[in-house]
Amino acid sequence: MSDQSRTDRSTAPGLLGRVFSRDHKVIGLQYFFLSIAAALVGVALSALMRFHLVWPDAALPFFGSIKPEQYLAMLTMHGTLMIFFVLTTAPQGAFGNYFLPLQIGAREMAFPRLNMLSFWLTLLAFLVLLSAFFVGGGAPISGWTHYPPLSAVPSAGPGQGLGMDLWIASIGLFCFASVLGSINFIVTVLDRRAPSMTMMRLPLTVWAWFITAILSLLAFTVLHAAILLLFMDRHAGTSFFVPEGVVVNGNVLQHAGGSPLLWQHLFWFFGHPEVYIAILPGMGLTSHLLSTFARKPVFGYRAMVYAMLAIGALGFMVWGHHMFVSGMNPFAAFAFSLMTMVIGVPSAIKTFNWLATLWRGSIRLTVPMMFAIGFVSVFVTGGLSGPILAQPALDMYLHDTYFVVAHFHLIMGVAAVMGIFAGTYFWFPKMFGRQMNTKLGYAHFWMTFVGAYAIFLPMHFLGMAGHPRRYSQLTEVHFLQPLLPLQRFITFAAFITIAGQGLFLLNLFWSMRKGQPANDNHWEATTLEWGAQREPLDVVRGPYEFNVPGAKADFLKQSGEEDAS
Repeated sequence: MSDQSRTDRSTAPGLLGRVFSRDHKVIGLQYFFLSIAAALVGVALSALMRFHLVWPDAALPFFGSIKPEQYLAMLTMHGTLMIFFVLTTAPQGAFGNYFLPLQIGAREMAFPRLNMLSFWLTLLAFLVLLSAFFVGGGAPISGWTHYPPLSAVPSAGPGQGLGMDLWIASIGLFCFASVLGSINFIVTVLDRRAPSMTMMRLPLTVWAWFITAILSLLAFTVLHAAILLLFMDRHAGTSFFVPEGVVVNGNVLQHAGGSPLLWQHLFWFFGHPEVYIAILPGMGLTSHLLSTFARKPVFGYRAMVYAMLAIGALGFMVWGHHMFVSGMNPFAAFAFSLMTMVIGVPSAIKTFNWLATLWRGSIRLTVPMMFAIGFVSVFVTGGLSGPILAQPALDMYLHDTYFVVAHFHLIMGVAAVMGIFAGTYFWFPKMFGRQMNTKLGYAHFWMTFVGAYAIFLPMHFLGMAGHPRRYSQLTEVHFLQPLLPLQRFITFAAFITIAGQGLFLLNLFWSMRKGQPANDNHWEATTLEWGAQREPLDVVRGPYEFNVPGAKADFLKQSGEEDAS
């Protein structure tokens, strides 16, 4: 059954009380459905872009023929929506808010009102971003990275006026909300744990949310400062990012002393930790699920914790590898290249420990387990191209090609999405008291898993052939003509994969109302969220006690309950 075992002191009666609830479970669900809405818009934009690449002259209902500036606006908004409002919001905002207090035995988040404010600011940021589609000039065209001087000059192109200002306002609100949420997560983990819940008894999911919150607190404050400076360059006459002598539409701008590279440094100081903000919750959840469904303790629990801490720390030391083509000093490039190679070590430790956890386990191939294994597969595949791009000599050639698109979509996008799906199928019985349809779940997994590889593996070949990214139309570029069949294959694979997500939505919303009832511990798990949330709650053992010699069942709950139901 869904979690109704504790009296909810944070929700007033009535619809308004539920909407503006301070209950962490309600807020977690609000984040969850917000991320679904953002994903629907983001996926629709990607479908439109893929369609335009294959049929550039086709006229679509309500759109007509897609112009280059419209394509670039779609690209910008797709990246922004998916990175901020899906890959950041769902793993941390949704699952973290709902389950972190339950897994540490806390009654509520440390600051419930701050938690509620964080969600509503995130929702406002989402609506402000979408409004950019409907203003004069449309959405911005400078990509989700928004490099100056294109992003710093309102007259630089379509969408760079009010649309760009709305993007800045949206991300500013999102940064503020994320900082508030991060403070809440950190204080909750440090101060609200149940008696005897030591740090080394925390589930790896909680460790992942805790480290992600620290990264968010440090990274989003830097991005917030950067966009404030960008806004001042646009409207207050400052010159942080605009150098002297820039000519726009035949006019010389009255700026001097600014550096576009300063924006790149600030943005990527946020941007690379953002990769781990998106992926670390999936790492923690994958460790959690592999242990649960292999019926074995996590191999090297402490090593997994230290590996996540190392990934978080090293994530702030590698931002320069995004800037190898900027004319960086070769000695600095060597340092960033070396640190990028080093960060692969804790990732490799986690991968070997995942495989060791599976070794000789009593594996149950449930739907969430399939997505957890899929996470490992995609994470490793995407990570293999990382050391290639970490070499400045190779990155010079590959940087502006589809090779990079393939790399970051696999390592950050698809892997994080696999984690989101794994969490949804795993915790659905707890959130809604019902089971999702297993057959639809397996069909959804295979369409997503095979589809992801069919989309992004060929992009590596496009990149090695020199195919530039961000081109809206390929028919006029002579050397790209032999690559058009591969683009068509990718597009058809994308459409089939998107259809698979329709199965997920059908399964999700149908199961919420009509799914089979689930018992209190549907997966026979050990952590606190699957038990009765009595108070005071005592913790007597670690989170992954499976197949303990002499135990009546093949698992022991953290709370000491011997009921294996």
